[in-house]
Amino acid sequence: MSSLPVRPAFFLLTLLVAGHLAAQNASNSPAAASSPKAKTPDFIPPHPDDSAAARVVDPEHPVSSVPGETKARRDARMGWWRDAKFGMFIHWGVYSVPAGYYKDKPVPGIGEWIMNKGKIPMSDYKGFAKDFTADKFNAAAFVAAAKSAGMKYIVITSKHHDGFAMFDTKVNGWSIVRATPFGRDPLKELAEECRKQGVKLGFYYSQAQDWNNGGSAAGGKWDKAQEHDMDDYIDKTAIPQITEILTNYGTDTPAVVWWDTPKDITKERAARIDAVVQKLRPGLIQNNRLGGGTKGDTETPEQHIPAQGYPGRDWEACMTLNDTWGFKKDDHHWKSTETIIRNLSDIASKGGNYLLNVGPDSHGEIPVDSVKRLAEVGEWMKVNGEAIYGTTATPFGEEFGKPVEGKTGYGTKTEVSSQNEWRATKKPGHIYLIVFKWPSDGAFHAPAVKEKITGASLLADPSAKLTVTQDEAGTTISGLPAKAPDTIASVIDLKL
Repeated sequence: MSSLPVRPAFFLLTLLVAGHLAAQNASNSPAAASSPKAKTPDFIPPHPDDSAAARVVDPEHPVSSVPGETKARRDARMGWWRDAKFGMFIHWGVYSVPAGYYKDKPVPGIGEWIMNKGKIPMSDYKGFAKDFTADKFNAAAFVAAAKSAGMKYIVITSKHHDGFAMFDTKVNGWSIVRATPFGRDPLKELAEECRKQGVKLGFYYSQAQDWNNGGSAAGGKWDKAQEHDMDDYIDKTAIPQITEILTNYGTDTPAVVWWDTPKDITKERAARIDAVVQKLRPGLIQNNRLGGGTKGDTETPEQHIPAQGYPGRDWEACMTLNDTWGFKKDDHHWKSTETIIRNLSDIASKGGNYLLNVGPDSHGEIPVDSVKRLAEVGEWMKVNGEAIYGTTATPFGEEFGKPVEGKTGYGTKTEVSSQNEWRATKKPGHIYLIVFKWPSDGAFHAPAVKEKITGASLLADPSAKLTVTQDEAGTTISGLPAKAPDTIASVIDLKL
């Protein structure tokens, strides 16, 4: 659940003081160290699985946006997110109008950063809003595209670094409702449609960088009109808008808040922001990008898959379908369906979630190439989704090989897995072997399995008669067809 019950005020204040003092001694969490002005209600409600013996910090996930959270409470709060595994990121904003060009010249870099990379003056950039028509936007189509891929949640940019609000903010006029011909709140329409189609909706919000409303700017500001006091921006723009997105879309929305690039966010500034979250949406899932030393709930590797995942942390790899997040009309470097499916399998096998981005254009349409690939991934998920949804990380690990140097989607160095022939996931009663390189001899060899295997089958061909032998040296599945059931990834279900 994204919203948890609130206790009576006198009880809350008692728990607040005790809990926050204890957390402050144990960590440097800004939420724990917030000033008296930022008092928040208790956001750790009793859980039926709690007991005196169990009231210790979750040993499997010791870092949390909720200080002192027990394993039972964290499992309940994070359960839907962990089971979902696959979500859609949407970067949509006024930057889709220039679409990578300024004064008829291409601006290098990712689309949503065009104002910064092109050093576009505020007055020029705001002129793009009149052409942001969103005339073909259809909330049902957005959600349907996500569902067609098997995605269980959506995270959309409510405000990116250009400060343009993609919702009906009352803080200023720099929004899709007041500054564009569209004149509607797409987040409201998406929230309603997500409920209809059974998809969770989360909001991205740029809490620090804001190139039009006085926030920070990576690389420094380039327009005198941008000069502004950061604390004034936090108090008069960021916090009021965060309040709006946390309260205007129902008790179930947002299901996640996704912060980004915490430039100039100090411990004290982060505490002020977090206090608002804990007051209005206690227990809301937060990522690790608020700033000020906060760790949030989830790690967020960007444009790469960590070689070993993040043991002891919930994590979510965010990646693009091409080379940009926001729409660029010249970027047609699309990832193949094979790459997407194998990325998803790799991420799930390491215990993570896959947040895959689409960048709609200024008319409000997701590029056709994106929609096509999502549908193709969905066809694979219809057959093999049980090897992804609700699973935990591999019981093995040998299949990753030793970490080696690789590159992120930005071309920077990182560590990646050296072996990529197969992956594995697990859930109660099952181990799933997701095979990329199909064996030519009709037998697949896996490491030893501690539990007794009672049977094996192919998800794509349940009629296939497979046999299993296991001992301390390893596990062998025989009787596999000569041809892989799926050319991209075939799944063997080991029943325990």
